[in-house]
Amino acid sequence: MGEDVSADSVTLDLLLEARETVKSSPLGVINTPMVPWSQTTLPLNKACNIHIKLENMQRTGEREQALNCRGSFKIRGVANQFARRPEGGHFVTMSAGNYGRSFAYASKHYGWKGKVVMPETAPVSRSVLIQGFGVDVERVPTSCLMNEVMRCVQEHNMTFLHSYDDLDLIAGHASLGLEILEVVPEPDVVVVCCGGGGLLAGVAAAVKLSGCEMSRIYGVEPEGACTMHRSFIEKRPVAMDTRSVASGLAPPFAGTLPYELCQRYVEGIVLVSDDDIKAAVSALYKAGLVVEPSGSAAFAAIASNKIPELEGKNVVCILSGGNIGKDELGNFPD
Repeated sequence: MGEDVSADSVTLDLLLEARETVKSSPLGVINTPMVPWSQTTLPLNKACNIHIKLENMQRTGEREQALNCRGSFKIRGVANQFARRPEGGHFVTMSAGNYGRSFAYASKHYGWKGKVVMPETAPVSRSVLIQGFGVDVERVPTSCLMNEVMRCVQEHNMTFLHSYDDLDLIAGHASLGLEILEVVPEPDVVVVCCGGGGLLAGVAAAVKLSGCEMSRIYGVEPEGACTMHRSFIEKRPVAMDTRSVASGLAPPFAGTLPYELCQRYVEGIVLVSDDDIKAAVSALYKAGLVVEPSGSAAFAAIASNKIPELEGKNVVCILSGGNIGKDELGNFPD
């Protein structure tokens, strides 16, 4: 992130412009459905009106559509990132899977070279999927992700595209928040997963800057990968050794710009256990919704009563991604 970029750089005009870029992107980003919780078979133990944003139904490329693979919100930010770099280049990034997949698809579409540095803990199937787009993949320990990225930049003259700490990316992700407001114009509560914080920051900024000053935005992190939660406590972006079944929510540090935006617009960060996440994946699957562990965190927080004062409120729960294979689903309880 450039030194001159701060939370003040994120304006409603910037987000609205990014939303038009995302809508018209050749990468095929779709406006995903919003459905009332009451129209699903999911159990509900609270008297509130919950809408579920089905971003797990997002698509990433014709090849995956043909294979009936689901995508994630990451393609939104990537669409805006790549549109802002018309000169092309040789790009490198770090990702546990979803951003890397969208990055790889965009690289192939634009005919640009790319490399994804992945944590060793990420499912191998995701590495294979990314390589299928013609992008190089290198798997390293989580603690070595940034070091390897910087080596590529310095030794091979690659350009680093950050997977969550990037103004263009966050502005692209904000399109999801603006879509939510078209269905629920004044949400009381919005619950969003948080890894490095790019989606949470974008959605929170979109909701608050659109005039919903009273809306409460909550981020949800795994207990074993709570970088934003710790950042809130220490009043600065922090790093930590992270580990969670939700590998997409376990980057080694919180993003600087996401942290600044979350400090300004987010009510708080709540934590869920890996068992909470596993139970959420299973419950969603039984209801016919294929959602990966990272994408299930917001639902897990609501289902395990981690979000305060929901009774009688209009609530939005974001299911942020469906990138999970049948082999992985077998690891979750029936």
